[in-house]
Amino acid sequence: MSGRECCENPPALSSSSGNGCVLQLGSFNTYISGPSTSKLAILLVSDVYGYEAPNLRKLADKVAAAGYYVVAPDFFYGDPYTMEKTLSIWIQSHGTAKGFEDAKQVVAALKDKGISAIGAAGFCWGAKVVTELSKSDYIQAAVLLHPSLVKVDDFKEVKAPIAILAAEIDKISPPELIKQFEEILSSKPEVDKFVKFFPGVKHGWTVRYNVENKEAVQHAEEAHRDMLDWLTKYVK
Repeated sequence: MSGRECCENPPALSSSSGNGCVLQLGSFNTYISGPSTSKLAILLVSDVYGYEAPNLRKLADKVAAAGYYVVAPDFFYGDPYTMEKTLSIWIQSHGTAKGFEDAKQVVAALKDKGISAIGAAGFCWGAKVVTELSKSDYIQAAVLLHPSLVKVDDFKEVKAPIAILAAEIDKISPPELIKQFEEILSSKPEVDKFVKFFPGVKHGWTVRYNVENKEAVQHAEEAHRDMLDWLTKYVK
């Protein structure tokens, strides 16, 4: 997690980005998009840059357009990582164990609203949080996008259908590690899985792409389609 890849191409955070709005969900400021009447929710757990990243909110809006109630909470309590900070110090106050506990509160708040099925997608830091959620009945489907901090043993406990979208160029979760994840999942026929490698892309490509770069946008959008396809298969 201390590698540069986790921090490359930082977004220009914007509290006003996206078509949705920021509301309280549980005790968290949360970017929310989609019909409030929907009984199906998707939880997006951000990378270290947090819930004000415009590309993350754009993706939330895209998922919401499919009819989902999409929530992206501020699990960093107004203190996302920035390039001025030292990641190894920042992460001490923003660990994924706390993120998992916070995510459970959000899941509970969604169920209190009458949500009947929840899917979750996690990016980098957020992928570890979603992996933890997938070990129990908190969610009906999980998607990990260029995961960080996830270990091989985590997949021995996974229960929810899980998709892993991985970069070819990724020192944090290199292809050989992702293949070990896949091997563990293959030994669990009761857990449906989907693992895909994206050639030529780097860690973070799904949310930290340059919107002016047509090829980068296309690579990101392919991953977004795969993510949504997996979620719609199980969150219904």
